[in-house]
Amino acid sequence: MPSLIESPTRIPVPGGKIIDEYVGRATTGTSAVSVARMKAPAGWDEPAQTPEFDEVTLVLAGSVVVEHDGGELVVPAGQAVVTRAGERVRYRVGDDGAEYVAVCLPAFGPDLAHREE
Repeated sequence: MPSLIESPTRIPVPGGKIIDEYVGRATTGTSAVSVARMKAPAGWDEPAQTPEFDEVTLVLAGSVVVEHDGGELVVPAGQAVVTRAGERVRYRVGDDGAEYVAVCLPAFGPDLAHREE
């Protein structure tokens, strides 16, 4: 039977970024996949990470910059990027900030992101 998700779970993070998880460990107890809508202000970035999950990032507004060992990739609104488990990446946003959807397989968990200090 279909399950309606009436509202997401807001995941608290520093730096002014908003994470609203619709499916995943926090909202539905799902460990196979997570789906979250993100809103990041101009200048937002996070430490590099080597996650245990694949991540699909679909940019809705602004742009997301993905730094990786081979350089960086700018992903504008209307495009998406896939990063793979075990790949060292660092996310930041462009000058206008960004709004995007992240889908992680398996589901995102802070302990699975392996963020650098």
